[in-house]
Amino acid sequence: MRCRRPLRTEVGLAVALSIFSFLLLLLFSLRVSPPAFQSPEEPQGRPLALTWPPQPSRPPVFLLLVIKSSPRNYERRELVRRTWGRERRVKGTQLRLLFLVGTAPDPLEARKVNQLLAMEARVHGDILQWDFHDSFFNLTLKQVLFLQWQETRCANASFVLNGDDDVFAHTDNMVSYLQDHNPDHHLFVGQLIRNVGPIRVPWSKYYVPKVVIQEEHYPPYCGGGGFLLSRFTATALRRAATALDLFPIDDVFLGMCLQQEGLEPASHSGIRTAGIRAPSARTSSFDPCLYRELLLVHRFLPYEMLLMWDALTQPSLTCGKQLHIY
Repeated sequence: MRCRRPLRTEVGLAVALSIFSFLLLLLFSLRVSPPAFQSPEEPQGRPLALTWPPQPSRPPVFLLLVIKSSPRNYERRELVRRTWGRERRVKGTQLRLLFLVGTAPDPLEARKVNQLLAMEARVHGDILQWDFHDSFFNLTLKQVLFLQWQETRCANASFVLNGDDDVFAHTDNMVSYLQDHNPDHHLFVGQLIRNVGPIRVPWSKYYVPKVVIQEEHYPPYCGGGGFLLSRFTATALRRAATALDLFPIDDVFLGMCLQQEGLEPASHSGIRTAGIRAPSARTSSFDPCLYRELLLVHRFLPYEMLLMWDALTQPSLTCGKQLHIY
C-alpha cells in the first residue's frame, strides 16, 4: 500500500493544533505558577559597617539627605556626591549625605561590591550598610533600620530628605522651604497618593495577596521616590514601625505608620516623583527653567543629573516668570 503525501491543508491544521496546544500549556503554567509573593525580612540585622559616627565638632545637621541605593549603583552615588548631594552649607545650614544599602543577593557579586562599598566608606564616610539582601521587597526593612539608626546616631537632624538614588533634588530650594517650618512639629510632604489599594494581579511588581492585607484601600501616602519629613515625624514613624507588621511596599508602609500615629501626609507641588511634562510641544521636558523652582524630580539618568546640576548652577541662566512654588 502506497503512503500518500499529506495534503497541505492537513499539514497546516496539524501545525495550528500544535501551536494552540503549546499556547494552552504555556497559559496554564503561568496561571498555576505566578511569581511567589515575598514578605520583607524581619528587622534583625545590624549595620555591617557604621562609617559615620557622630562628631561633636561638626555643626548640627539641618537637612539629612538619606538616599536608598542598590549596592552596585556606584555611578549614581558618585553623581549625587558631585552634584546636589554634596555636603556643604546652604543659607547658613548644614547638609549631610547618607546612602542606605543592603548586600547583593549573589554571593560572588556581594564580595566584590562589598569591597567597593568599603572603599566608598573610607573615602566619603557616607555609607550605611546592613546584612540583608537588597531588593524591592526589603525597602521597608531598609526604612525601619534607618529610623532605628537615626534614633541613636543622628536624632538631632532637623529634617530628612528620603529619596532614591535616581532623583534630582534642588537642595537650595528645599532649605528655603524648610526654614519656614519647625522641626519639632509634624511635617511629611511629597507627591500625595490617595484612593488607591492593593493590586491583586499576581504578575504585578506590586502584587499583594489578601492574606497580607484585607483592606481594599491604602491610607494616604507619598510616593517613595522622594519626600521630606521633620525629626518630630521621624520619631513618630519609628514608634509606629515597632507596633506594625512590616508591609512589603515601603511608601505604603510609611503611610500606615502615619495613620497609626494619627498623622497625615501632605502634598507639595514642587515634588514630582512621576517626573514632569513640558508645557508645550516646543519646550523640552529637560529645560532647566522647568526645574529651577522645584524641590525634587524622580527618574534621572546619571548624565542627566550632571547636566541639570551644571545648568541650574550657571549664573547666566535666565528664565521667564518665576513660579515661587516653595
